[in-house]
Amino acid sequence: MSRPSGPAEHWQSVYDRTAPHQVSWYQAESAMSVRLVESAGPGRSVIDVGAGASTLVDGLLDRGYTDVTVLDIAPAALEVARRRVGARAGAAHWMNRDLLTWAPLRHYDVWHDRAVFHFLTDPADRDRYRRVLDAAVAPGGQVVIGVFSEAGPETCAGLPVARFHQESLAVQFPGFQVVQAEREHHYTPGGELQPFLWLRLTRTPGTGPSEWRPEPAPRPGRLY
Repeated sequence: MSRPSGPAEHWQSVYDRTAPHQVSWYQAESAMSVRLVESAGPGRSVIDVGAGASTLVDGLLDRGYTDVTVLDIAPAALEVARRRVGARAGAAHWMNRDLLTWAPLRHYDVWHDRAVFHFLTDPADRDRYRRVLDAAVAPGGQVVIGVFSEAGPETCAGLPVARFHQESLAVQFPGFQVVQAEREHHYTPGGELQPFLWLRLTRTPGTGPSEWRPEPAPRPGRLY
């Protein structure tokens, strides 16, 4: 069997060969994510980047959110989530994109990332991530991000990962300030502990790309 040749192939392969409830990051309920997103303000526009088959979209739709975008590099992961939410899939926007090469067409009030940033061990990839984030987050918008803490594993899904404490994560996002920090003990389906660090950050007043112009949002329900 040939090995995946790039990020898209790697993550598609993970979801092709592993049941969604058996991947190490599986959560039956995205309780911490939902709580932190709601802390940013109810009913705001949310983008979940590197969402995989996460249940965050379910939780937000349950709570009446009407502008939720789900972005992932692996079509198989998005299809799992779409099938799971069923008839409500048309209430969300579905985007099959490589986050690091994506060009946002609009702003979002809340950027949510659970376990994407810690895979970016190359400084150039972190720079690309920050550029995309800066273009996507609205003035006054917030970032909710969860990564492996300093006590977390050194690898995940066959890839090396970075680990962070609060200060080393906060400095990754100039122009944003920390308003909330949380710790979470996530247990994999196999029972292994993965300690997470979560930050909620808000864009510093007066910062943000001044040249941004709003464009129409994609039609709900499309996978494109």
